[in-house]
Amino acid sequence: MGLFDFLIGPDINQGVKEYTATNGAVLLDVRTSGEYRQGHIPGSYNLPLQSIGQVSSLIQGKSTPIFVHCLSGGRSRQAAAILRQMGYSNVKNIGGISAYSEKVER
Repeated sequence: MGLFDFLIGPDINQGVKEYTATNGAVLLDVRTSGEYRQGHIPGSYNLPLQSIGQVSSLIQGKSTPIFVHCLSGGRSRQAAAILRQMGYSNVKNIGGISAYSEKVER
């Protein structure tokens, strides 16, 4: 680990691998619905950041593993912090779909 590793954001490709390997996990895309329709990671759920307060309609268990992403990582970082404040204990920001190297669904 280098001195400036904190400047490098999360690796979404690694995050999706972790999500896939985690039983019962939810992959949460916090981009707008328009962005989501343009292309999203298969299996992800769309809940825009501005609607994050409605997450309990999608995820009831506060210990459910949640992998959060957006376009570049900024909104997912905010969403992860809000989810933790709401009592969700197993939340991981995996960054932005702009760095995703696999196929997306439309």
